[in-house]
Amino acid sequence: MNNLFVKENAFAITLIISIIFLLVFYILSYFQLIQSTESLALIGEASRWCERVSGGVFREPINTLTNLGFMVAGLYILHKLTNETSFNEFSGLNKITILYGVAVVYLGPGSMMMHGTNTEWGGWADNLSMVMYIILPWLYNCYKMSNWSVNTLLTTYFSIVIFYALLRGLFGYGMGIGLDLFGVSIGLWVISEFLYRFWSPGMRFFSGFLGFLVLMIFGIFPIDVFENIGEYWWIIFFWLPGLIANKKPTGKRTYIWYFAGMTAYIAAWLIWLQGNLTINPNSEFCNPDSLIQAHGIWHLLTAVSTIFFFYHYRSEKSV
Repeated sequence: MNNLFVKENAFAITLIISIIFLLVFYILSYFQLIQSTESLALIGEASRWCERVSGGVFREPINTLTNLGFMVAGLYILHKLTNETSFNEFSGLNKITILYGVAVVYLGPGSMMMHGTNTEWGGWADNLSMVMYIILPWLYNCYKMSNWSVNTLLTTYFSIVIFYALLRGLFGYGMGIGLDLFGVSIGLWVISEFLYRFWSPGMRFFSGFLGFLVLMIFGIFPIDVFENIGEYWWIIFFWLPGLIANKKPTGKRTYIWYFAGMTAYIAAWLIWLQGNLTINPNSEFCNPDSLIQAHGIWHLLTAVSTIFFFYHYRSEKSV
């Protein structure tokens, strides 16, 4: 049995667990054992994500099934890594690459549980899956620019995940302290990538200001931040990568894959806005009965972006 749970079996184990999840999730959904009772009153209405709420197996069928894209992407990554000769820390099967592949796979089940059930716990699982993915790239960058060991990276990662899971479950969105960890982590990722490329003692401090540029891309301007500093107190985290990054990285990356991933993600986010009736209630692109759902496209495009980012980190070469 011990020989089964070895890194060489990462793809096979993840594939089997994924199939088991899909079968169990379908059976439980088919018999209506995990759907929200509150959502029964919404059957026939458009959900927050535009698709019409169904009384069938899944509350939002298209928005549920398009999450298969994440599972396929993650399994592709793990398959690519299997039996591969390692040429950097993001190639071959190791603790970091397996974690990345599994995190991509889990984006699928996490989101499925929300769109398939329309439950609070489904929303928790979905949000947790997003955080489990998004914190990994910037933590990995910090690891590459510090004296962290792989075990320090993994301990930090799982500590954040457990801490977030508990507080998100107890206090809901914002964890009771007004912190959107997913949103902040997008900024930390961009900051840490910038710092990796342009590392210097001075850049360690300057890089934090790049977070304001990321906020502006998402429509939040510095004047908004400083007029509502109590709401945006978390900008202090923008200087976290610079604080941790105490040494110059020894590698160089080809950024074509990074920009391809960011282009795919931003395009997906713009489409996501069209399928969010809370933000855009009069969206002309919202057709609740269409087989093409804006939120479903968001799932597929972001799944593609995870592959692009995978290739970005694989492009690293020692200098």
